[in-house]
Amino acid sequence: MKELGRLRSLLFAPAVRPDFILKLPERGADAVVIDCEDATPANAKDSARQTVRDLAPELSTRCVVTVRVNAVASEWFDDDIRDGLVPEVAAVVVPKIDTVGVLDRVAESLSNAGFAHLRIIAGIETALGVADARSLLAHPIVTAAYFGAEDFIADMGGVRTQSNNEVLYARSAVSLAARLAGVSVLDQVVTDFRDDERFTRECHEARSMGYAGKLCIHPAQVALANDAFVPSAEEVDRAHRLLAVYEAAVANGRAAVDFEGQMVDEPLAVQARRILALAEEMR
Repeated sequence: MKELGRLRSLLFAPAVRPDFILKLPERGADAVVIDCEDATPANAKDSARQTVRDLAPELSTRCVVTVRVNAVASEWFDDDIRDGLVPEVAAVVVPKIDTVGVLDRVAESLSNAGFAHLRIIAGIETALGVADARSLLAHPIVTAAYFGAEDFIADMGGVRTQSNNEVLYARSAVSLAARLAGVSVLDQVVTDFRDDERFTRECHEARSMGYAGKLCIHPAQVALANDAFVPSAEEVDRAHRLLAVYEAAVANGRAAVDFEGQMVDEPLAVQARRILALAEEMR
């Protein structure tokens, strides 16, 4: 079984489409999700769980496999945990996490089903979930999280726009909560999977906000996410040059220095070091 690692891209496939699932290892995503929730109709939940049991063990030898179960409040959650998981799954994606009690219930259910070792990728996608994200993401069962803009705006009674202005606060709040909890966080989906320009723009927005990666609902989005969440060659080169100038200034007793028209001090040096560390990690 491949372990959950850095998540630049998390690619979803409907549990009712075995043909899609079998192609997942070829797509290049950091991890894949067999989706038993939104992508599976109510009358196909049983067959979705069977698909997980049939395909996930072999699939896990070729890629990192996770399973999205239905929300804890749904009628399908208990059956998903009891009948829709296998030991080879690297994590469980749980949507609409909004209280610590819900997380406790997830932990108890996993333990009772023999999966006490599993951790979850928590979906923060309701008004209450965003408001309480800091305490939610600090729960020991959470290993990563994602922000779900579509469900959040549906819960708020708002309107989704391409500007993302309506989710700016929530998107920022979830990233901040993840940073404080020490877990990685993935950005919202782009439902128009043909709009590469919007997807790439959102990736760069998300990275600037501290997101580690992005949810992908189409294979074509994977390479875009993988590229966007890794420092470019230009970024790496500039970081090296900035640090060389800054460290020389510090050695000469100065705490700030002019670098190519920008005043650089320790916070900017920290950012440069992080760029280099991330680039090294992804080599």
